Amino acid sequence: MTACAIEPAAADEDGGSPPAGCAITVDGSYAARLAPAGDSWFPERWTLDGPEPYAVPLPGNQPEEPGTEVQPMGDGRVLIRRLAGGRHNFSLLYPTGPDTGELPLGAVQCPDAGTRLRLLPPAPGGDRAYALAVGRRSSAVWLVTGGAFGPEHLAEIPGRCSGGVWLDRTGRMLALDREADGRTKAVVVDLERGGEVSPFLQITADSDDRLLLADPDSGLLLIRSDAPSPGQGRLGWGVLGSTLPVRFPECLRVADCTLTPFAIQPGQVLTPENCAVALRVDGPLDSWVAVWRPAERQVHHLPAPQGWLAGAGLWTEEGMLHLPYVTAEVPCGVARVGAPSAGTASDAESTSDSVSDSVSDSVSDSVKEPEPPAPVAPRPVPLQQAPLARLVTK
Repeated sequence: MTACAIEPAAADEDGGSPPAGCAITVDGSYAARLAPAGDSWFPERWTLDGPEPYAVPLPGNQPEEPGTEVQPMGDGRVLIRRLAGGRHNFSLLYPTGPDTGELPLGAVQCPDAGTRLRLLPPAPGGDRAYALAVGRRSSAVWLVTGGAFGPEHLAEIPGRCSGGVWLDRTGRMLALDREADGRTKAVVVDLERGGEVSPFLQITADSDDRLLLADPDSGLLLIRSDAPSPGQGRLGWGVLGSTLPVRFPECLRVADCTLTPFAIQPGQVLTPENCAVALRVDGPLDSWVAVWRPAERQVHHLPAPQGWLAGAGLWTEEGMLHLPYVTAEVPCGVARVGAPSAGTASDAESTSDSVSDSVSDSVSDSVKEPEPPAPVAPRPVPLQQAPLARLVTK
């Protein structure tokens, strides 16, 4: 098992790499980040559900180390994880007039130097937060706030896990990318059934298949796999609820750039192919924003706002993309970008983007790119041996 155990709350010491971006609650009400103050860092909460965004600094008794993690909760408090001598200490921070209140939650002990623990993405509902501890041979999911007695060990998963995507609105089904036997496949952990693990993605036996993003409303899934091009991960999409296979659009291959999806437009229950997807594009010299819909086969490239907290943002149901940014003049800003209207691609662009790469004969038909599907009611997508039907019948 992963060598981690619960301990009482501990003193504040930590270290690590500099932080980047910010975390946003699933409903978009709050965000949190580590903000710079000279050569040091302090937690900062952003309130996003009012007429104008505003930031509340939450400094502690001493500056935070750059390896500290913060995450907003649904009630406006901020969860903080600090590392101290192998212990990961968790507390909830909240403003108390000019000062910062702190509620210690306890700690998770990881004496094995090879174990790494990090917070998982904000969970639906905003009243619970989870962490993933990755050891040499197994990974553990911890409930670090929202339980009855401080941090609780929920699941032990054979293999080394990464990622972390919520598949439903209740915070029950968690998808992780598990590395085992030299391959990476996405699996699902059922947190209400004792951490029961089920396969999720297996496009081919020899491919690395990762889940990057999922929308519980439409069932749209964003996937990275090297099934179409062995040794080279490509972006693809499928629908949790469709009988059609995973598709890998040619338009999502941009020379010398890496595309990473970070937000899907919610509320499109019966039309997953019309969901707007926001992507972070990392080029040789800069990063910017792109918007894509599965039905269009065209990527719209947009300039990122100055000071964008790269990779952070969320969609409204109406198709407005909110991008948090910070500049010297605007210490807490949100740029609002309307999604290009569906069907705006030119005929030439649509024709060019509809041409799919040839796929090796060793790769099954499940990785070819057929025509966009007509709207259908969600059913499990057939990803080879992945028994997704279990996710909707439990």
